[in-house]
Amino acid sequence: MNGTVSIHENRDMTMRTLVIEDDERLRRAMRRVLEREGCAVEEAPDGLTGLEAAVGREFDLVILDVLLPGLNGIKVCRAVRAAGVTTPILMLTALGAVEDRVTGLDAGADDYLGKPFSFDELLARMRALSRRPRLRPQKRCSHMKNSHLIS
Repeated sequence: MNGTVSIHENRDMTMRTLVIEDDERLRRAMRRVLEREGCAVEEAPDGLTGLEAAVGREFDLVILDVLLPGLNGIKVCRAVRAAGVTTPILMLTALGAVEDRVTGLDAGADDYLGKPFSFDELLARMRALSRRPRLRPQKRCSHMKNSHLIS
């Protein structure tokens, strides 16, 4: 990875990031990359631990794997949103079918990145999510249905 990719333009800001991923090697690799980029990283190895952290503490971003032991990422995402937490959630998974992405996004995820992935793309998606204003739950469009797909 080259030195031109950064999470945020203002290095004085620390992005607090929760990584919920059961693959220890990947979780640790993400931690190293994100800390090198100036993020404060907390790890959770399973869905229940991740849910408790996401609801109990404040983060700027949650990176959430879908295929987790115990409580899967879709259920974690739904529970986080049901608790009123508006922290951006980036789903990370090997499931790449359109139906899987739609399920993740409809569960409350803000973005979806398939495995395997490039750390440069992960960082770019994190930057994009950090630029978005957070919507309060009551401001979200409730009239949008899946039937409005463009072919």
